[in-house]
Amino acid sequence: MGQEFDYDVIIIGGGPAGSTVARYAAEGGIRVLVIDARESIGSPLQCGELVPTNDEMRRLCPDVPDMDDLFQTPEAAISRTCDTMNIITPSGKSLSYRFEGLVLNRVAHDEALVSLAKESGAEYLVNSYVENVEKNTVSIRNGSTYTAQVIVGAGGHNDPIRRKYWQEKSVNIPVKFELKDGDYGDAVELHFGSMAPGGYAWMFPKSEGANIGLGIQKSFAKGKSLNKYSSEFIDKYDGDTTFKGAGSLPMSGTIKRFVKENYVLVGDAAGMVLPSNGAGITIAMVGGRIAGQTIAKHVIDGTPLTNYEKIWHKQMGKVMKNSKRSFKIGSLMFRMPDRLLDLFFNRLTKGIVWRAVTCRRMFWIF
Repeated sequence: MGQEFDYDVIIIGGGPAGSTVARYAAEGGIRVLVIDARESIGSPLQCGELVPTNDEMRRLCPDVPDMDDLFQTPEAAISRTCDTMNIITPSGKSLSYRFEGLVLNRVAHDEALVSLAKESGAEYLVNSYVENVEKNTVSIRNGSTYTAQVIVGAGGHNDPIRRKYWQEKSVNIPVKFELKDGDYGDAVELHFGSMAPGGYAWMFPKSEGANIGLGIQKSFAKGKSLNKYSSEFIDKYDGDTTFKGAGSLPMSGTIKRFVKENYVLVGDAAGMVLPSNGAGITIAMVGGRIAGQTIAKHVIDGTPLTNYEKIWHKQMGKVMKNSKRSFKIGSLMFRMPDRLLDLFFNRLTKGIVWRAVTCRRMFWIF
């Protein structure tokens, strides 16, 4: 007889990545527990809340199958739909692109993902901080312990499994944002240049108000604080602030390995953010589905956990490679003075800029 565990898989973190793993693992017929330190999953808000529509995702990630099964965003979680993205230079010059997106009510979105996972049979343990993970045992700060055959790290860039068992470093970009009242139009905005060195700033309009913020690379900031950058950009927009938030995004792309023995990483913990545009929610869910399905097969019939990595690279490898390349080129470009950056953003380069943002090769010759 093999060793008996409390669960087949324990998932640390109930955000989009963790809840998607939970949903698909439970659908596969195994026992699933999600542990989250928050009392209410989805709170506090930590991101810009913009995701592509399912049709836009099909264009961005053509090798990912069954988008409509994976992304079942309820109407209650959609604050606004948009069809235009404006990329704006330091001087205010705007390049306009067709982009089908959803600006979310992120809290409602994450709650909906939890509901899908629970409907599939997953259990949740909230308000429970993971103190340690050792072999097959997860220890909670209150003294409780739980065991599982497989343990998943879906706890973001500071996930406890990633922190303890992976030595590889990621470039993490700190972000700050505010929700503001007011009417900000229909188009989403991305701003590049000295207002957000090494990163970008955004304005995403919602049904009421907007989500406005930025992220920077500290090594590009010349000693100026993130608070200073964020206040200078956000204060350009009129309206009363109703919420202030902050977070951090891993922007160097996926790490080399997602699996070590019985440990699996997914979402931000695995670097599943597209560096050229900061997209993380949908990308984490793509990884979460692959991980959940692979873990279920592993528990039931011994399929290697490393199949997760192989399927990920088949579905997302090309997109991630292009996004990493664009980010590296962009990081060099964004060291340029604003006046030179303004010159680069023009009608002749409009297609190149968009190819970079949408994770395709910037230049057709490489």
